[in-house]
Amino acid sequence: MFLKHHQTKFSILLLLVSLTFLLNLSLGQVAIPFLEVVHFILGKKLPQETWHYILLDFRLPKAITALLVGSGLSICGLLMQTFFRNPMAGPYVLGLSSGSSLGVAILLLGSEIFSLHYISSQIGIATASFMGSLFVLLLIVLVSRKLKDTMSILIVGLMFSSFTSAFVSVLTYFSTAEQLQRFTFWSMGNLANMSWEQVLQLALWVCSGTFLAFLVNKPLDALLLGENYAKSMGVNISKTRWIIIFSSSILAGSITALVGPIAFVGLAVPHIAKLMFHTSNHKVLFFATLLLGSLSMLICDTISQLPGQSFMIPINAITSLFGAPIVIYLLINKNRTW
Repeated sequence: MFLKHHQTKFSILLLLVSLTFLLNLSLGQVAIPFLEVVHFILGKKLPQETWHYILLDFRLPKAITALLVGSGLSICGLLMQTFFRNPMAGPYVLGLSSGSSLGVAILLLGSEIFSLHYISSQIGIATASFMGSLFVLLLIVLVSRKLKDTMSILIVGLMFSSFTSAFVSVLTYFSTAEQLQRFTFWSMGNLANMSWEQVLQLALWVCSGTFLAFLVNKPLDALLLGENYAKSMGVNISKTRWIIIFSSSILAGSITALVGPIAFVGLAVPHIAKLMFHTSNHKVLFFATLLLGSLSMLICDTISQLPGQSFMIPINAITSLFGAPIVIYLLINKNRTW
C-alpha cells in the first residue's frame, strides 16, 4: 500500500535496472550483441560458444556482484544517516572499512614481519579483511554497551578509523614496492574475478544484512525526530541500535572483505532517493535506495569496463568521479534534503 503512491517511479527504476544489467553483460573487451544477451538470460543457445563462456563465467558473476554491492552499501548508508541523524554519514562511519584495511595491510604489507606468505592469496585477503572488520565490530559492541549516546558511538568509530589508519601507515612505511602495489590494487576495489561460490557467499551476507535493515524501517522513522521522541512512540532504542549496528556491520564488512572498499555509493545514493521520492518514509526509502544503489553500481561498472579496451578503470575511481560532485551538490543544497 505504501508503494502505490510511487508505483510509476518504482516501475521506471526496475526497468532501468533490468536494461542496465543487460547492457553491462553486453559491453566489454568483447562486444556481445544485446539480443544475444537476452537469449542467454532466457536460456537459449548462443551462436558462439565463447560468448556463453564469457557471460557465464565472467560477466554474469560481476553484474550480480554489482547489484549486491550497490544495494548493500546504499541500505547501509541509509541506516547510518538516519541513526546518527547526519547526512554525511556513510557505510564505513563505524570504522569497519578501516578495520578491513588493517587486516589486509597486516597480511600484504606485514607479511615478512608476521610470516604470512603462505596465506596471501585471494581467499587469504578476503579472510584478513573480514577478520579486521570483525575486530573493529567487537570493539564497537564493547564500547556501545558503556555509551548511551549515538553521537559518542560515532566519535568512537572515527577514533578507531584514525587508529587503524595510523597502523596501516606504519606498515606502509616498512613495506616493499611489490607489497604496496598489491595493497593499492585491493584498496581500489574490484568487482571482477568473483567465483560463483564467492557470489553466493556475498548474496547470503547482503540478504541477511538487508533483512535486518528492513525490520527497523518503522523505528527509523521515529528516530528522525530524535531518541526522546522515538522512546515516547514506544521504540526500544537499545534493541533498534543493536539491529542497526549489526546490519550495517554485516553489509559493510562482507562487501569490503570480498570486493574491497567502495567509495561514495553508500553516501550519495540515500540522498538521491530522498530527492527523487520527496519523502522521509523509510518503507519507501528502503526500496528506493536498494534499486538506486543497484542501478548506480551497474552504471559505474559498465563505464569502468571501457567497452572495446583490454583494461578496466578501478571501480573506486568511477564511483568517486560521480559521487564527489553529488555530495558537493548536496552540501550546497542540504536544506532541500534534510
